[in-house]
Parts: sequence; structure tokens; C-alpha cells
Amino acid sequence: MISAKQLKLTLVRSLNGRLKAHQQCARGLGIRKIHNPVTVIDTPENRGMINKISYMLKVEEA
Repeated sequence: MISAKQLKLTLVRSLNGRLKAHQQCARGLGIRKIHNPVTVIDTPENRGMINKISYMLKVEEA
């Protein structure tokens, strides 16, 4: 079985004062706190959310 590629996301800027859509993207990716890494599967849907809020994230391959 082939394992799916994973990405490690870390929020490096606050969600306060951001657009609601950007806050919802962070919530959809499972991000809750700043500097708390989250691992997600690399899918087109997740990539779209990551691209939308890329200015707030640090993205690494897991």
C-alpha cells in the first residue's frame, strides 16, 4: 500500500483580525494554536487552503 504524502503545518502569525475565510481555512486544516504543528495529507483541497493562508504558515514535508 502506498502511503499518502504528508505536510507539517505550523501557524507562525496570529489569526486575530484576519478575514473570516482565512480563519476558516486554518480551522479546516486543523490548526488551533500558534506554533503548534499539525500534520495533514497532501491533497488538492488541503493545498488550496494552504495557498490561501500561506502568509501565516510554515510548511514542511513530514
